[in-house]
Amino acid sequence: MSAVAQNDDQKFEWTPENEALAQKHVAKYPEGRQQSAVMPLLDIAQRQNGGHVTQEIMEYIADYLDMAPIKVMEVATFYTMYNHKPIGKHHVQVCGTTPCWLRGADDIMKACKTHLGIEKGETTEDGLITLSEVECAGACVNAPVVAIGDDYFEDLTPESMIELLNKLRNGEAVKPGPQIDRQNSAPFGGATTLKEFKGKGEDA
Repeated sequence: MSAVAQNDDQKFEWTPENEALAQKHVAKYPEGRQQSAVMPLLDIAQRQNGGHVTQEIMEYIADYLDMAPIKVMEVATFYTMYNHKPIGKHHVQVCGTTPCWLRGADDIMKACKTHLGIEKGETTEDGLITLSEVECAGACVNAPVVAIGDDYFEDLTPESMIELLNKLRNGEAVKPGPQIDRQNSAPFGGATTLKEFKGKGEDA
């Protein structure tokens, strides 16, 4: 997907690649229900615009889907995944919901603020990192969780969070998923049940 940023004062229109992608989403819905594609189209437009949607973009999508602009704005302002001001190259979103909070999300957020020198909702001076707090990333068993772009980073500590931020700043590769020795969402420390299996005819 294209990530061509456009300034707010430029006229927005799909790149050829994103026009084809938008049509693909619209085609998923039956005749008369094409407006149901508003969410994926907002996402495509946000990516094309460098990470945020503008008034013009919302009006463009409204016209594209033949719907009232206010209907697009209602969707775009309800869901926190749509940003309404420019963000950094890396959008660091710390989950603050109860499971993550119980597992140290406040410490993760504090580490981010201190290390980056910014508050929630702010972007570093170099335009590289924007820091936000979000509600329920949906990976509670691996709490605390931070989403960066389309990837999740899980089982974080303040120390591993700072290491992750440094890698982002230095342009180094980062590994999504658990940041500890855990396979996906498997129990920490390995299996605790069904460690042995009895063959047919063996005593249980």
